[in-house]
Amino acid sequence: MSSGNKPKTKITIKPFRHQVQMDPNYAENTWSLLRNAIHEIHKKNASGLSFEELYRNAYNMVLHKYGDRLYSGLRDVVHQHLREVADQVTSVHDDQFLDAINTAWSEHKVSMLMIRDILMYMDRVYVVHNSVASVYDLGLQLFSENIARNPKIKDRLLKLVLDSIKRERGGEVIPRSQLKSVTQMLVDLGISSRAVYEEDFEKPFLETSASFYRVESLQFIAENSCSDYMRKVEIRLKEEVERVQHYMDPATEPKIREVAERELISNHMKSLVEMEGSGEVSMLKDDKLDDLNRMFNLLGRVPKGHELMRNVMSALVKETGKAIVEAPENQSKDKSYVQTLLDLKDKYDKILNIAFVNEKQFQHCLNQAFEFFINLNQRSPEFISLFIDEKLRKGLKGATEEDIEKALDKVMTLFRFIQEKDVFEKYYQQHLAKRLLLNRSVSDAERSMIQKLKTECGYQFTSKLEGMFTDMKLSADTMDNFKAYVQDLEPGSLGGVDLSVHVLTTGYWPTQPNAKSVLPQEVQRACEVFTKFYLNNHSGRRLAWQTNMGTAELRAQFGPKKHELTVSTYQMAILLLFNQTSSMSFKDMLEHTGVTVVDLKRNLATLTSAKYKLLLIKGAAAAAKKKKDDDEEKEDGEGAGAGAVEKAAPTPITEDSVFLFNDKFRSKLYRVKILQVVQKETEPEREGTQKKIDEDRKHMIEAAIVRVMKARKSMEHSALIAEVTKQLAGRFRPNPVMIKKRIESLIERDYLERSAQSQKTYNYLA
Repeated sequence: MSSGNKPKTKITIKPFRHQVQMDPNYAENTWSLLRNAIHEIHKKNASGLSFEELYRNAYNMVLHKYGDRLYSGLRDVVHQHLREVADQVTSVHDDQFLDAINTAWSEHKVSMLMIRDILMYMDRVYVVHNSVASVYDLGLQLFSENIARNPKIKDRLLKLVLDSIKRERGGEVIPRSQLKSVTQMLVDLGISSRAVYEEDFEKPFLETSASFYRVESLQFIAENSCSDYMRKVEIRLKEEVERVQHYMDPATEPKIREVAERELISNHMKSLVEMEGSGEVSMLKDDKLDDLNRMFNLLGRVPKGHELMRNVMSALVKETGKAIVEAPENQSKDKSYVQTLLDLKDKYDKILNIAFVNEKQFQHCLNQAFEFFINLNQRSPEFISLFIDEKLRKGLKGATEEDIEKALDKVMTLFRFIQEKDVFEKYYQQHLAKRLLLNRSVSDAERSMIQKLKTECGYQFTSKLEGMFTDMKLSADTMDNFKAYVQDLEPGSLGGVDLSVHVLTTGYWPTQPNAKSVLPQEVQRACEVFTKFYLNNHSGRRLAWQTNMGTAELRAQFGPKKHELTVSTYQMAILLLFNQTSSMSFKDMLEHTGVTVVDLKRNLATLTSAKYKLLLIKGAAAAAKKKKDDDEEKEDGEGAGAGAVEKAAPTPITEDSVFLFNDKFRSKLYRVKILQVVQKETEPEREGTQKKIDEDRKHMIEAAIVRVMKARKSMEHSALIAEVTKQLAGRFRPNPVMIKKRIESLIERDYLERSAQSQKTYNYLA
């Protein structure tokens, strides 16, 4: 018998299970215990409860699949309790209503926290598996449904809260802690959302605030000046921010700020800015920096606020500046003209710096306004150059180097606004030449000014000016060599003349080709000695004497008195004529000196002026005496005290005038400096200057055209015009017609050609 023939059997041992029969009423009995406990919690009798036992009961209900019964039972109990609480709250008078709401909310939160502790296992298991609200969140939902959004409570609560805010805006003190509890309750009831807070409070709050400030702003603006209105607005905006910080959700702050700014500022900013007598124009005129800064800050809060301010400021500055440049008294007075513009610039720079905190767009707007009106006056470049000339002349009373430097920095701001900088360059070159040749220059300040111009406009702009300084230095070395050369000559070879010469490079200096005159023989002899010396040392060069730019020192005898006179070369030639005669006619002077009629009249006007009177005009004294007698007769006929006698006008110099040497001339000073009467540039002279400028511009335009075309090879007409204008903008604003003429000239000279494909396209010819 073999054991292999028997079938194999598998023995399974099952675990012993004790079959416990569940009480059919277990769930209801357990729930009854838990419900009673919840009632006790609501009655504030929780101290007598065993939370450990209650937790175990709730745990068992969930464990035995009675979670549904527990969750629904909880909802029903809390719902019923909150309905009773709602009835209690609605019966309370308005004075205690907010307190009642806050008390109900506070007690409900405490109750739900205790209940949540008891039902913690349900939160962990049942709530998660069934995707329902947690115990605490369920309590929030039920509180929202039964109390916060109860039709009898919701509107009443909102009205009381908004009324409290309105009273606070009116100056009353309200219990902010109450409102803080209410708004926080609405936030909490949103359960990770601001929906309840926004719908039940924030939205109506913003609407009523807009309505409130709409009415108040109209009243404010009707009763107050612009300054007072802005102060009230500042206070209101500050109050709203503080209000949010004390009893609202932080997210409300930007919303209420936007509402207040729209109603108080944006809707009235045009009226505020243009308010007559107190708006922005009045503030700018009266330098009300604090008010302007307040307006800048307030209008900066709203869209297009600063743009409106800039437009008003720009219009005022343009109007003021235009009045200055077009004023008849400023058309010929360069000093007052430029100083008035500088004062205006200082005024608005101060406003820009203090009131507008140097905001870039305001700065750009101000610069555009100045550029607009300064270029309305074609003589602005000339006047600015004359102003600089006055500041740089040696001997400027009471001015230190620091004062001059500050003045130059200020005037450079005006220079930047000039479009025709080449006109300024031409006049500056003329004025610098006079300062250097007459030794009236403050050298350090001159160098500083040229450096400023170089920084602003580039090396090319100042190359001629720097060449003038180089010539002055080389001239000093040349004169040292000339003095050594003269010492080796025979005594008296210069005829007693102490000659000093400045050798000027043609092209650097504003020389006049036709500036010729007949020099006295002794001076002419000295000049010939220098010419011989110079040409021996510099072969191939040619000297042209610019007598109109020189000065001379003369020793003169006026009766018993001797004086040393500093005069121009032309004045020297005139005065030396009186060594041979005591009187001479204008026509004879013209013949003997060889100067032009205009220059002769200009120099004689100085020599016969009331300040110096080195020469007298024949017949002028008798005429003056006769006029005096006639005036006295007239006064006797009209009675005493008829008024002041009109000052006699200077005798005009004509080509028929005869001049006498005034040996009765007297001065307290031994050295007398005869300053030439500074006359404004005559119309023919101005036309000549403009002609030179136009000629220079032709060359600059052609050079720019060639540069552009050499780089591009081929270019369309309008594009070429735009590019040339852009390149020359730093020097002047070329007229498109002028550019077109220069293009035609270059085509004629075979620098350019028109394209065969298009007449509006040009090709560069190498």
